[in-house]
Amino acid sequence: MAHDPPASCKVVLAGAVAKSLQLEVGEGLAKVKRKPLLVGFLANKDPAARLYADWTHKTCEENGFQFSLREVDREDLEGQILAANEDEKVDGIIVYYPIFNSRQDQYLQQLIEVGKDVEGLSHRYVFNMYQNIRFLDEHKLQKSILPCTPLAIVKVLEYLKVYNTILPYGDRLFGHSITIVNRSEVVGRPLAALLANDGASVYSVDVTGVQQYTRGEGIKKSRHDVVDKDGWTLEDCVPLSDVVISGVPGEDFKFPTRLLKEGAICINFSTEKNFGPEVKDKASIYVPAVGKVTIIVLLRNLLRIVENRKSLSNG
Repeated sequence: MAHDPPASCKVVLAGAVAKSLQLEVGEGLAKVKRKPLLVGFLANKDPAARLYADWTHKTCEENGFQFSLREVDREDLEGQILAANEDEKVDGIIVYYPIFNSRQDQYLQQLIEVGKDVEGLSHRYVFNMYQNIRFLDEHKLQKSILPCTPLAIVKVLEYLKVYNTILPYGDRLFGHSITIVNRSEVVGRPLAALLANDGASVYSVDVTGVQQYTRGEGIKKSRHDVVDKDGWTLEDCVPLSDVVISGVPGEDFKFPTRLLKEGAICINFSTEKNFGPEVKDKASIYVPAVGKVTIIVLLRNLLRIVENRKSLSNG
């Protein structure tokens, strides 16, 4: 009787990655010796935002943090954020977007005090990320905060040993080529910058075309440069890539598996399944979602903020 050959693709679930980070978060919380308070603002009827808020609440409770969800009218949100900034009992603030689906949402992101911004969306953090500045102070005691989903994907890559720990910190993706199908300001573009700043050659793909993010030949530059790859499509960059990360929203997009390099690592961060089941025929590792890692990274960021504040007061 014939048997199907064993699958050569290893499926890695987000829960396994999150579990490894939970240990780090637990150790950090023990040093703080109290339960930090995270305040979440929900000012829309988006079911995805509600789900994210529920996940946050559950994960906070399971890991020894306080969480307060404040449901407010969007017209009152500005005042509520300003009040939370001034409230000494509040350690971190998260807003569940979209609120206005316009530039007004960007304004709200900048309202949150830098020292309480667990999502890393404040201008100071965004500037540091793109400039490859990893600390807030010259003594390198206060770490800059990174956006949650891009950082979660970095943590997935670290868990999969894509980061080469033999190389110096900050260069550990040198030699890797990575395609990211998504160039949103929330995830895709920050992720491309983070991975390129860590030494990778990154192909960033969206409907307008392909851009390459690198630190130049021999990664001699201190931060990444961006070059438009005129005329390039997925057909050009995917076969060169040993890691492919996709986060295209909506049900219509399906990643063309035939383009994958044999043994590539594939990661999906869309709420939809960008990769079909046939991905397992070519990929060596497939990560179907990263949501659980994102929530743990949020708590990790909250601890960083508490530690940064303590370092500032001690200084």
